[in-house]
Amino acid sequence: MSTDYSKWATTEEIKTRFDRDVERFSNLDTGQLTTIDAPLTMELCTEAAKYISPQAKELLDIGCGAGNYTLKMLSKISNLNCTLNDLSLPMLEKARERVSAQTNGNVSIIQADMRSLELPDNHFDIILASAVFHHLREDADWEHVFGKMYAALKPGGSIWISDLITHDSPAVAKLFQDKYGAYLETLGGPEYREKVFDYIAYEDTPRSVNYQLGLLQKIGFKNLEILHKNSCFAAFGGVK
Repeated sequence: MSTDYSKWATTEEIKTRFDRDVERFSNLDTGQLTTIDAPLTMELCTEAAKYISPQAKELLDIGCGAGNYTLKMLSKISNLNCTLNDLSLPMLEKARERVSAQTNGNVSIIQADMRSLELPDNHFDIILASAVFHHLREDADWEHVFGKMYAALKPGGSIWISDLITHDSPAVAKLFQDKYGAYLETLGGPEYREKVFDYIAYEDTPRSVNYQLGLLQKIGFKNLEILHKNSCFAAFGGVK
């Protein structure tokens, strides 16, 4: 049975919220505070990418925000050519400013919905996707975007995803929602917990790690790896 997504936020509404929220996404030390273990997953994703492609030249950062993941990648492999994508132009401008200061490579920005991206085939050594795919809705959108990522990677290149996830068991999903709620309360009390839960319920449609790994495998990715999972967040990826 298909899900009716008409009550979820539109792409334009999501864009508008992120346009106003640039500074919250600009702290390389903490990452996004609402993401559990954000610094650790950023470190693991970029380190895995470096180990897979130590001579990488081309990087694509999907939903780059203010550029934290690309900056972390540049601290491990310098002078990458960086292609930055986001819905929000203020985010992209901040990311370009920060990234350009750290690489002598080319830095290009693409303001676009990830579903409509036009990317060259077999071009990128590394794709990073942090807190972005959970905005995808229908199964067809997930498969379409994952397929784009596969086509854009060079053979032997890798994609690393760090994102909000759900769980296949309703009981386990409730367990980790409760644990995440307790974590959010440590950041700002019950009101902050409810604020975050409200915008997740309105904007986000995450899928489980099992779903996403299965889709990556279906599309053709190999050497699939789960780097980290804690509560409602996970970091994972694979190699083309």
